[in-house]
Amino acid sequence: MKWLRNHLDSIEPLFQRGGRLEKFYALYEAADTLLFSPPETTRAAPHIRDALDLKRVMAYVWLATFPCIFMACFNTGYQANLAMASMGLDQVEGWRGIFTGWFGYDPSNPFANFWHGAWYFFPIYLTVFITGGICEVWFAIVRGHEVNEGFFVTSILFSLTLPPDIPLWMVVLGVVFGVVIGKEVFGGTGKNFLNPALTGRAFLYFAYPAAMSGNAVWTAVDGHTGATALGEAAAGGLEAVAALGYSWWDLFLGVVPGSLGETSTLAVLIGAGVLLYTRIASWRIMVGVLAGTVVTSLLLNLIGSDTNPMFAIPFWWHFVMGGFAFGCVFMATDPVSASHTNTGRFWFGALIGVMTVLIRVVNPAFPEGIMLAILFANIFAPLIDYVVVQRNVKRRSARLATVTGGASG
Repeated sequence: MKWLRNHLDSIEPLFQRGGRLEKFYALYEAADTLLFSPPETTRAAPHIRDALDLKRVMAYVWLATFPCIFMACFNTGYQANLAMASMGLDQVEGWRGIFTGWFGYDPSNPFANFWHGAWYFFPIYLTVFITGGICEVWFAIVRGHEVNEGFFVTSILFSLTLPPDIPLWMVVLGVVFGVVIGKEVFGGTGKNFLNPALTGRAFLYFAYPAAMSGNAVWTAVDGHTGATALGEAAAGGLEAVAALGYSWWDLFLGVVPGSLGETSTLAVLIGAGVLLYTRIASWRIMVGVLAGTVVTSLLLNLIGSDTNPMFAIPFWWHFVMGGFAFGCVFMATDPVSASHTNTGRFWFGALIGVMTVLIRVVNPAFPEGIMLAILFANIFAPLIDYVVVQRNVKRRSARLATVTGGASG
């Protein structure tokens, strides 16, 4: 790799101040630091020595989503092939049909399922990556900053939360809104108080509800309708979910209709293991989300309702339905928009768990409550940290007063 290092060093003056390509320094810096560790070192105290920099952290998060990416491709193709078999279709209409049929449409063939689903996931991801990347580079050039690595994570998380059949032009609008309004207007990575991926998804959810909810968007076959387990539970409880043929294990494995990368709790747990092992994600936030969900679910189970079947949903079903697991592991633990104090992370997570169940149960019009719950908690994260810090200050002041008083006495 020495030749590549030498080549990058030889062209660097072109991108430095006064060079012919000065305006494109952000692109050069992004490519350079992606391939090699930055040579700059801190010369003044305090020093922080760590093997991880921001790029490596983002790369680990990106790698942790690979199980969800695999399931996004496999399950999207599996659901589509099942639907085609039930409808007697043997060809996909549109430009995707040129490629998806190379290995047939047999739902019992895992490779055919993966290949079919890949032609829905990767066009969406490429659209997100290219569009959002242009926004990132444009802001970096205008501000004279480096390209922020956070977009690598935002791009994959946003893609995995989308329905497989969403039009690509809506994908463009969603990622532009998420990157620009959710992050760049506040100064970029590290300064946003909302999760950019969820901000973009929320925009699409309210701007184009027909493409983001209902029964016709979760299976990538035109004319096929199939309810999600969460949507069916809101209408008829667990009996309605069972009538669809879905068991708890089906939801845990993720072989059900839903957003691209959110259906499999198992895939999310594998990613969670990577994030916890590398100490990138906060286990305190995850524990808080689970605790808030369990307590609120048990409380609503005790209250009960004759008209709303969601009151009777046990907490272990909430864990596997919809995007709960994905939101708990990948969205709630966003280190920028979450609480920063250890105690505050527990309360931040608990607030998400409580709000998720309340939105799902009390307002079945929004069965997927964790997206709104995380955005709601993002707003309260600074307040939670403020309260935690102030309580710590008061506790230390009282301890100091006791020690001082004891010493003087």
